[in-house]
Amino acid sequence: MRRVNSDWLVPVALIALSTVPVLAGTARLSELARGAPITPANARFLASAGPVVLHIVAASIYSLLGAVQFSAGLRRRSHRWHRASGRVVVVAGVLAALSGLWMTQRYPWPAGDGRLLYSERLVFGTAMLVSLVLAVLAIRSRHFAAHGRWMIRAYAIGLGAGTQVFTHIPWFLLAHDAPGEGPRALMMGAGWAINVVVAEWAIHRIGQRSRTHGVPKERLSIQTRDR
Repeated sequence: MRRVNSDWLVPVALIALSTVPVLAGTARLSELARGAPITPANARFLASAGPVVLHIVAASIYSLLGAVQFSAGLRRRSHRWHRASGRVVVVAGVLAALSGLWMTQRYPWPAGDGRLLYSERLVFGTAMLVSLVLAVLAIRSRHFAAHGRWMIRAYAIGLGAGTQVFTHIPWFLLAHDAPGEGPRALMMGAGWAINVVVAEWAIHRIGQRSRTHGVPKERLSIQTRDR
């Protein structure tokens, strides 16, 4: 029982981190579906709903189903399920990244956004997309460890919205107004940066564990070998 619980510790934590952005996205979809009154906060979405609907659905699938991929026990027990769900995760991640980049380029900037946040969205959105492409290329070449590393990086970037909830908390506790362009860019960037640092730490720990226990690197990945 302890082994099962510890095996699901990381997936459950990641699902919990995804909860707020998923709920916020669900609320946005409900707003679009019922034709809410136009406000400065939603005008760009109501004017062109398709990209944001695609982004919310794809990002929700990516964050929730992607979290389950971190259960090593499930990967070992059900290789077929892992491969099938992994394909869904990759497709959802690519759609989330592409739709996010499209919105960054085409939607008008809301109040509080600026050039720095615009640049951050381009950098991290592109990094997520490139990481997913490299993960696919790695698994097609049967470089399993490299596939796992790139998927961890891509997932960490995609989960930035969850961490950004926490990086905004100090501002809303201490300030009495909405953040300006500088503070908002700093808090948004911090969310992505924290996730990237944690991802690289996790990748380092996996590699260190493989050297310590003599486990072949090819087996230490999000994708396991076919049997």
